[in-house]
Amino acid sequence: MTPFGEKIRALRRERGITQQQMARALNISSAYLSALEHGRRSRPTWDLLQRIIGYLNVIWDDAEELERLAELSHPRVTVETAGLGPEATLLANRLAETIAILDRQEVQRVLDALEAVSETAAARQKNRRNAARPVR
Repeated sequence: MTPFGEKIRALRRERGITQQQMARALNISSAYLSALEHGRRSRPTWDLLQRIIGYLNVIWDDAEELERLAELSHPRVTVETAGLGPEATLLANRLAETIAILDRQEVQRVLDALEAVSETAAARQKNRRNAARPVR
């Protein structure tokens, strides 16, 4: 299941809507909606995403969250490491070969560590950009 699929399933169930009802309203098959929820299909198109947001009547932050989750929910990820150091290629390959054997808690620990490192790297990059700007 993808983060997007998990979220739309939860929203649909909170509202007491069946897959069949939602699929019919969105003009898609219930099999496609099921596959989208379970991560057996790629991210929804922008048009379908907007129809889902409208149908589930989510606004502002919840709509933005659904859009963000859709972006992060591609079930087949390609990681481009060309031009990066060998450690980056090793990281991508180790993750690809071990993710299937990690349990949910282990995946969460790796994700938490990656988020922390990512925040530090983003702050460092922002500081470099600010330092490189000419003072007016």
